[in-house]
Amino acid sequence: MKKYCLFFVFSTICILFSHAQEKDFNGLDMSLGNIFRVSKAETRSISPENFTGEPGKGGMAEPGNGTGSHAARELGKGWKVSPSVKIEPGETFTLAEITDEGVIQHIWMTPTGNWRFSILRMYWDDEKEPSVEVPVGDFFGMGWGEYAPLNSLPVTVNPGSAFNSFWPMPFRKKCKITMENIGAEEMYLYYQIDYSLTEVPGDAAYFHAQFRRSNPTKGAIHTLVDGIKGQGHYVGTYMAWQVNNRGWWGEGEIKFYMDGDRKYPTIAGTGTEDYFLGSYNFENKKTHQYERYSTAYAGLHQIIRPDGLYNSQQRFGLYRWHIQDPIRFDKELKITIQDLGWRSDHRYLQQKSDISSVVYWYQLEPHASFPPLPSKNDLEVN
Repeated sequence: MKKYCLFFVFSTICILFSHAQEKDFNGLDMSLGNIFRVSKAETRSISPENFTGEPGKGGMAEPGNGTGSHAARELGKGWKVSPSVKIEPGETFTLAEITDEGVIQHIWMTPTGNWRFSILRMYWDDEKEPSVEVPVGDFFGMGWGEYAPLNSLPVTVNPGSAFNSFWPMPFRKKCKITMENIGAEEMYLYYQIDYSLTEVPGDAAYFHAQFRRSNPTKGAIHTLVDGIKGQGHYVGTYMAWQVNNRGWWGEGEIKFYMDGDRKYPTIAGTGTEDYFLGSYNFENKKTHQYERYSTAYAGLHQIIRPDGLYNSQQRFGLYRWHIQDPIRFDKELKITIQDLGWRSDHRYLQQKSDISSVVYWYQLEPHASFPPLPSKNDLEVN
């Protein structure tokens, strides 16, 4: 009888604890498995139709104060008066500034102009240096400045050059997102940032992304990132790779040096196409051509072939998301990839490719300072 009573008491406590847990659902970590659960999280959205995200303040632009004013001249206020913003050469425009606690859950945008000359930056809480500093095209896997469909879990790029990010981006005090136009011509940006105001878990790290370019590689090595300091986990890689020699180009190993690794890394891959979850040169054995693929976690989504005139080199866009297999580090992280092809007598060729990359990770703040972005000339696709 005593055992039964103890079991009953223990079961009751578990049920009550379970109900308490359910009541604390913060509206994050969404999936089909919990889409039916209600939450006290507050949905907000920032766009040129509502720069502050305030409730009931969308679509209030006065004619004459938006890029759609001329088209809406017969309809007036409330009829798509401000669907986009114009960013002048040399101007930095603040897309969003939120003073609260929450998580960005989705970003949609479609920028005009040169995507390498439009610099996306994100700041969390009170930091002075950005946690994200990347040309907008590269951030969304479009480093070559040309549209290519991309269909993955955290990033999708859809027809018409519609850029979408589903990376969750928590902040506890403040969020600031800017776009700088370093080009010589004005650009237009249509965008929407969707977020939830809610309690952020105590163990939530901050989203980071950094751009680097080797043009050409030196010593047949491209450094994707170096000098990450702190605790966190690595979640993704995008690479824009131009091949400057003939033949197969992807024999190089990617290497992750973490937490005290020096000469040799903890993780060494088996080849470039293997890291991007492909194999054997990405080759379709029937057509003997590279085969595009775009999947939830990895892809070779862009192939630019020589056209016999000005596009003289092969160019590739590749991504690999570490969502089911994040690479966790406690103190530091460095990542490199070898630039290797083949030469005569079945020997490796140390290449001099043009490689740009974006790395994505979460870490506890503060983060180490980023190296300066390349100059405008060194960013340009050429």
